[in-house]
Amino acid sequence: MIGRVLGRVPGQRIDMEATEKALRQMGQRLGGTLLEKLLNGKGEPGSSHIDCGAGHQAKLIEMRSKKVTTVLGQVKIGRAYYYCAQCEDGVVPKDRELDIVGTSLSPGVRRMIGRVGGKEPFDEGRADLEELAGVIVSTKAVERAAEGIGVDIEERAKPNREAAVTGKVVTLESKRTSIDRMYIAMDGTGVPVLPSETVGRKGKSESGDAKTREARLGCVFTQTKTDDSGNPMRDEDSTSYAGAIENAEQFGPRIYAEAVRRGVREAKEVVVLGDGASWIWTIADLHFHGATQILDLYHALEHMTLIGKSVYPVMDRRAKKWLDHRFEQVKVGDIAGVVRSLKRLHPEGQEASSLLSREIEYFQKNRERMRYDEFRKRGLFTGSGVVEAGCKTVMGRRLKQSGMRWTVRGANAIIALRCCQMSGLWEPYWETRSVG
Repeated sequence: MIGRVLGRVPGQRIDMEATEKALRQMGQRLGGTLLEKLLNGKGEPGSSHIDCGAGHQAKLIEMRSKKVTTVLGQVKIGRAYYYCAQCEDGVVPKDRELDIVGTSLSPGVRRMIGRVGGKEPFDEGRADLEELAGVIVSTKAVERAAEGIGVDIEERAKPNREAAVTGKVVTLESKRTSIDRMYIAMDGTGVPVLPSETVGRKGKSESGDAKTREARLGCVFTQTKTDDSGNPMRDEDSTSYAGAIENAEQFGPRIYAEAVRRGVREAKEVVVLGDGASWIWTIADLHFHGATQILDLYHALEHMTLIGKSVYPVMDRRAKKWLDHRFEQVKVGDIAGVVRSLKRLHPEGQEASSLLSREIEYFQKNRERMRYDEFRKRGLFTGSGVVEAGCKTVMGRRLKQSGMRWTVRGANAIIALRCCQMSGLWEPYWETRSVG
C-alpha cells in the first residue's frame, strides 16, 4: 500500500533516500493536520471578559487566526482576542498558553533555531533546518529568533549577577559540597562590528579607525588531581563560560556570578589565570580576593622574546644564548634575576630603550604572579590555554568568520547563546524559559 501511495511501480528498484524523504514529508503533513486539530479543539472563547494581567478586565472582541510554523509544517490556529481599554492593549490567552506570543514560530522550531543559530551562520542554519528537519524558515527568521533567545538568556542571568555581587544566596547548579581547586581564567578578543559601533574609537588599522570591539571571555573549571608527572589535569566536562562585549567593570560581576554558580564559595582553593592585561587583575583583586594569581607562562616568555628581538636585532649565537638563559629564569620564577639582567642591557635607540623600560616594569609588577616553580610544585596550571581556546571556540568560530560584521547587541546575544550551550545550560534554560 505504501508503495502505491509513493507511486512505486511493482518490481522497480527502491530509491531508499527518496523513499525516506517522502515518508518523512507524509508523516509531517499528517502530524501537522493532527496538531492543528488538537490546537483548535478547545471550545474558545470561554468567557466574555478576562483579567488582562495588570488587574483590569479585558473584553472579548473576536476570534482571530494565526499561522504558525511548527516542526510538522505550518498550522492555522484560531484564538480569542481580548482588548483592555485601561492598558490600551490586546490580550490573546492562547498565545501565552502555547508560548507563541509575538512570534509565528513554535517553541519546537525556535529551539531548533537556537541550536543552529548558536553554531553557524544564519543562512547555513536555515539550510540545515530545511535539509535535516524539513523546517522551512527564512534566514532573517533564524537571525531574529536566535538573537531573541540570546537576549532572553542574558535577561534571565541578570538577577543572579546582582544577587552574587550583593552577597545574597544564589542557587548553585552543582550538588558538590566541596571543590578542591577552582580556576577562573579571563581573556579578551576583538569581534568585527559595523562601523556605527566604533564611532570615536581608535583602532590598529592604518587609518586609525577601529573595526572591532573587544569581547571579554571568562571560563571556570575545576581540578582535583595531577598526572603521574605531577602535571595538573582539568576535570572532565568542568568548563563553563561567561562573556560579552562590555567594559571590565561590567564583566567583573558576570564572571563572578558564574564562579558563584559553580561553587566558588565552597572551593578550598581558587586560582585566577590571565595574561598581563591589567583589567584581569583588577577583577581578580575586587571579586576573587585571596585567590592565587598566575600570569600565563607563555605570555611571559613572549615578552622576553620581544625584548631579545629589540635589543639584539640579529639573533646570533650570543643573543640566542642570552635569551635561553632568560627563558630559564622565567620558567623557574626567578623574576628578580630577570630584572637584574634586563637592567644591565644597553639598547640602541630611543624606541628600544622605551620598550625595555616598559618590559622591566611589566616583570616587576607581575613578579608575584610569575612564581612558576612554586606553582608547579603545588600542581597548579601555569598557562591560560583553556580560556584562549575558549576565545577561538566561543567567539572566533561563530563571530569572526569572513565577511561578518555585528551590532554589539547582536554579537552579545549570540555570545550569551553560545556560552549557555557550551556550559551545559541549554537544557535547563529551555525547560524553564517560559516559567514566570
